[in-house]
Amino acid sequence: MALVTSKYMFEKALTNDHAIGAFNVNNMEIIQGIVDAAQAENSGLILQVSAGARKYAKPAYLLKLVEAAIIDTGIDICLHLDHGEDFDICKKCVDDGFTSVMIDGSGHPLNENIEITKKVVEYAHSKGVVVEAELGKLAGIEDNVSVDARQATFTDPDEAAEFVQKTGVDSLAIAIGTSHGAYKFKGDPYLDFERLKKIHFLIPNVPLVLHGASTVLPEFVAKCNEYGGDLPGTRGVPEEMILEAVKYGVCKVNIDTDLRLAMTAEIRKHLKEHPENFDPRKYLGPAREAIKGMVQHKIKNVLNSSGTGSPR
Repeated sequence: MALVTSKYMFEKALTNDHAIGAFNVNNMEIIQGIVDAAQAENSGLILQVSAGARKYAKPAYLLKLVEAAIIDTGIDICLHLDHGEDFDICKKCVDDGFTSVMIDGSGHPLNENIEITKKVVEYAHSKGVVVEAELGKLAGIEDNVSVDARQATFTDPDEAAEFVQKTGVDSLAIAIGTSHGAYKFKGDPYLDFERLKKIHFLIPNVPLVLHGASTVLPEFVAKCNEYGGDLPGTRGVPEEMILEAVKYGVCKVNIDTDLRLAMTAEIRKHLKEHPENFDPRKYLGPAREAIKGMVQHKIKNVLNSSGTGSPR
């Protein structure tokens, strides 16, 4: 098995009403928990690396950990750059062996976003790598990407069609109401499904991507708070909304916050109950199992990708 692109995964997802989980990774235990879950559920898998992960763990370490996961489990994995801020970082990740990159030009005017994205697409495609881009802005914070809710703008369907046609991008991240972080909604959760349906109607063969799509599972928030955390008023995207979005071209669902919550909740619980422990293996092991269980839940109940098989 090997590192693969997301191309075949998305082709299957578009025709079978499921989505592929794209899980952010930062260290060995997170990678192991995610990969073990995907292997157990026989699901396609995308592991993605953000700017914060590159800074924390360094790309070379993460690349080798992902390669080790492939050797250990025998599954195919798509390795994706999340929120690449410019052409240079996208090029570097392509050259380093990533099989998918995201160029995030959403902070630029449309024409400039098109120009930047097209440049990345041309280079990546010449190396057999696929490209995701973003149109519209999400509220919240993800590593070095910060957008105030008042400045967040939803994706314009007509612009989306123009953007895809002019750039040749392989998948498109859209803004329909999701946001980064653990505090996604101040009031009732809302996604603009009519906007999503129109985008999918105009570009029916283009895989769509939901960023900021963690459900912020209440059991992990409660466990964090029970064992010393302070996370009042967290709110994620309800699972039924993700399931609905998958019906209209959403093929990739980004999940990061739920991984952090699952891991942190279990570590807090262990250290509270076993204050004598100072061996990281004693608390990182259970944290890894918590991630595995949470990812299996996502694959089976939110993404519908259980049993969809190898990406190739």
